[in-house]
Amino acid sequence: MSDLVPKSVSASPAEKFREYLETQGMRLTQEREIIVREIFADHEHFDTDKIVARLTRSRTDGRSVSRATVYRTIGYLEDAGLIRRVARSNDREVYEHDYGYPQHDHFICQKCNALIEFRNEEISQMLETISADHRFRMTGHRLEVYGVCAACARPPSRRHSKLDMI
Repeated sequence: MSDLVPKSVSASPAEKFREYLETQGMRLTQEREIIVREIFADHEHFDTDKIVARLTRSRTDGRSVSRATVYRTIGYLEDAGLIRRVARSNDREVYEHDYGYPQHDHFICQKCNALIEFRNEEISQMLETISADHRFRMTGHRLEVYGVCAACARPPSRRHSKLDMI
């Protein structure tokens, strides 16, 4: 879960997706809209299988959304700039919302695959300065820092056995 506060946006993710699909000669089908609403129901990192599982659990009206439709729709959402791929976790692509959330970066734990979001204006300013020094027009950035989270870095608790007391 994230502490990032969503930005105020003029159109819902479904409306933005509809606009994108129209530019591609496609339409927002009921299945695609169900997927978009499920993905944007809360702000958490997700993989395709997690969305498929959530849709399977939440469908009570007898209609289902195929796994293939979920995979294709996630690709379209990424192309539309509504979500972005953050990292690979256990050979799965992990995504997050891009539309409606502020620029932020990630710490990625190499042991448990935790994704920790953070914002830092100093990093953003430094990148702006470096970009200007190189006469480079920066349109955004993505910073992923790999390491070990606090929970995984803790030494394992050691139980004392009776032999330790001798």
